[in-house]
Amino acid sequence: MGQHFLADPNIASKIAHSLTAGAEFKYVLEIGPGTGMLTRFLLEQPEINWYGIELDRDSVAYLQETYPETKDRIILGDFLKFDPETCFGTSPYAVIGNFPYNISSQILFRVLSRRQQVPEVVGMFQKEVARRIAAPPGNKEYGILSVLMQAFYDVKLLFDVEPHVFIPPPKVKSSVIRCLRKADISLECDEKMFFTVVKTAFNQRRKTLRNSLKGMNVDWQGLPGHLAGERPEQLDVPAFVEITRHSGL
Repeated sequence: MGQHFLADPNIASKIAHSLTAGAEFKYVLEIGPGTGMLTRFLLEQPEINWYGIELDRDSVAYLQETYPETKDRIILGDFLKFDPETCFGTSPYAVIGNFPYNISSQILFRVLSRRQQVPEVVGMFQKEVARRIAAPPGNKEYGILSVLMQAFYDVKLLFDVEPHVFIPPPKVKSSVIRCLRKADISLECDEKMFFTVVKTAFNQRRKTLRNSLKGMNVDWQGLPGHLAGERPEQLDVPAFVEITRHSGL
């Protein structure tokens, strides 16, 4: 299932203690706890009200036996299909985990769809994906996920993790990032349209914005003159907001 299990307790402890906004959330949801390497250090923190979601039945059984306090707080299921209201109602919850590489981007898109309820994310990603999420404008790694996450969260690269601390070792290096939701996540534009503008622009990232956004009826005359000739990786979040404000399908 694309999972590489963390086998170094020092790294696990470091990840578990990277959560910062304790006053901002009532629950912590660990995605893919597996054999509980990270779970152990989360459960040791009395201020954390831990829940976990895991696809593998054997892992769920192992966790319930090894850590009895998880028995009624672990969900057998897929995070990408999980409805958090069934567990948390409308209460805020943080997301943490050694995320499976093959769905790590999808996890963040899911978080974005629930951003009003998720004030913080701490996760292990493939290093190049982590770099992409945190990349600034003007960087070749800067893309859709960079813009969308940075629109609503302050993203920080915390530390890199070598392959030998996993079982089985991945063929790539990993990085841990923390995403803290911004105090004001109102973009002053139609947010659904904002997502569409960003995705459309980067889906043709070699084209200028005038060409890639041709079907979105952008009023370029109402925008700074240079924007139409730029490519998407050159624009920061406020620039995409302005283009959205001057767009209409």
